[in-house]
Amino acid sequence: MNYDDFADLYDHQYDLYRDDLHFYAQLSERVGGAVLEVGAGTGRVTAYLTRRGVKVTGLEPSARMLERARERAGRERLALKLVQGDVRTFQLEERFDLIIAPFNALMHLYTPNEQLQALENIHRHLVPGGQLAFDLSVPRYGERGTLRHEGETFYKGAERTDVFLVQRLDEVKQRVTTDYYVDTVGEDQVLRRRFFSLEQRYFTRYEVEWLLRCAGFESPRVQGGFQGGPLDTASETMVFLTRRK
Repeated sequence: MNYDDFADLYDHQYDLYRDDLHFYAQLSERVGGAVLEVGAGTGRVTAYLTRRGVKVTGLEPSARMLERARERAGRERLALKLVQGDVRTFQLEERFDLIIAPFNALMHLYTPNEQLQALENIHRHLVPGGQLAFDLSVPRYGERGTLRHEGETFYKGAERTDVFLVQRLDEVKQRVTTDYYVDTVGEDQVLRRRFFSLEQRYFTRYEVEWLLRCAGFESPRVQGGFQGGPLDTASETMVFLTRRK
């Protein structure tokens, strides 16, 4: 998926998301050495790790996302190391002690071939025994085909922007498509609507475990969230931690 058109809305929606930051920071500090973030987006995690003194590189395919990340770096007076590239095909000379893929980054790999290609490429960029950590949403979705307001309202001067969405589920292909309707009303009281569509491939736990083994990783440790508890029926997030064999 091309995130260029989606970058500004994404930054507004998730700039204040904090659930995963301490987890990835503590893991990076514990592992030590060089860290690569796959799917760095607008730099939310990369910037946080950089502020904590982590030697981190952010990899992101979208030019507009990287532009927003560089704007963030300027605002926060940070020197972020950012690289444009696709997780399936990127080639860097550096090898990393830890590679992370926060916030559903791997849900943009839609087929088994794409998934294995990405994981094998990640494997090649890890030092022997290097670690991989990532999180994925548990596939539990709201009512389908129903327009919902997710409580997202943004203000800029006299403008008010509300975000509505409709989700469609393809259970055969294990894909969820989220259609966003972004309504902005300005001083002139005229409503202007923008439309964005986001497609993601959702995963089951044991599907991911087999993919990791096929790509040359150890059997992973699986958590039901960032606090380290077990994965159970109440979990909203699956967290995977593994090593390169």
